[in-house]
Amino acid sequence: MPSSSRGLQEAPVAAEEARNWADMPLDSILAVLHKLDHIDILMAADQVCRSWRRAARDEPELWRRIVMRGNAELSPKLIRQGMACEAVRRSAGQCEAFCGEHAADDGFLLYLSEQAPCLKSLRLISCSGVSKEGFEDIIKGFPLLEELELSLHHNQHQRVYKVIVEACPQLKHFRLNKQYFNGQQWTWQKDMDALGIATMHELRSVQLFANSLTNKGLATILDNCPHLESLDIRHCFNVDIDNDDDGPLLRGNCAGIGMLRLPHDSTHDYDLEVLDRRGIRG
Repeated sequence: MPSSSRGLQEAPVAAEEARNWADMPLDSILAVLHKLDHIDILMAADQVCRSWRRAARDEPELWRRIVMRGNAELSPKLIRQGMACEAVRRSAGQCEAFCGEHAADDGFLLYLSEQAPCLKSLRLISCSGVSKEGFEDIIKGFPLLEELELSLHHNQHQRVYKVIVEACPQLKHFRLNKQYFNGQQWTWQKDMDALGIATMHELRSVQLFANSLTNKGLATILDNCPHLESLDIRHCFNVDIDNDDDGPLLRGNCAGIGMLRLPHDSTHDYDLEVLDRRGIRG
C-alpha cells in the first residue's frame, strides 16, 4: 500500500508541474531558451508544450545569434545542416551571427546569404563541405561581415584573401585555426596565410592557432594591421620572438597589443580540439 499511495500523490504533482511549464509567461520562457544551445532548442524545447513550441518557433530574437556546435548525437552532417537551415529560417531575416561546426556546405551558405542580409559574424568550424569556389562566390553576399572564422578545414587558398578583402570591407576579427602544427611545409608556403591576412588592414583581432607563419610573416601582419588589439599565435612554432636577429623588433611591435598569446602559451581556454605535433590528441 505505501507504494500505491505514493503514486497517487505523485500524479497530481506531475500534472501541476506540466501546467506550470505551460503557464509560464513568454518573457520567462524566452529567458530559459536563451540559455540553451540552439540544437537543444530544436531537439527538445519544441516538445515541452504548445507555448514553448510557439516561443521557439515564432520569436526571431531567439535566433539572432545562432550557435550549432557539439552534440555527438548529430554526427550525420545532413542532420546538422538541416537543423542549421531551420534555425536560420526561424530568425526571419534577423540573424546577425552564425557559428556552425560540421553544419555548413555550399548550399547552406547560399541559403544563409539569402536569409541573413544583416549577418555580421560567420564562424565555420570543420565545415569540409564548403568548397573553395563556393566560399569565394558566396562570401560576396555578406558585405556587413565584421567577424570571420575558417577553422579546422583546409578548403581555402591564397586567392581567398583578396576575395574576402573586397567582399567584406568592415571585417575586424579573423580566425584561421588548425588542429596541429605542421612543420613539414616548404619555405615558400609558410607565410602564405600571413601575407593574405596582412591585406586586411582594419583588423582588431587575429587568431592563428598552429599556423606555419614565421617571424617574417608575423612582422608583415604587424606592419600592415596597425589597429590590432588582440593577437593569438599559440602553437605557431615557427615564430621565435626571442631570436637575436629580429626578435627585439617583433617584441617592440607587439608591445602595444593588449591581448597577446605567444606560441608556447597555455591552451587551457582554447575552445577547439588540440593535437600535438604528431597529430595525436594531447
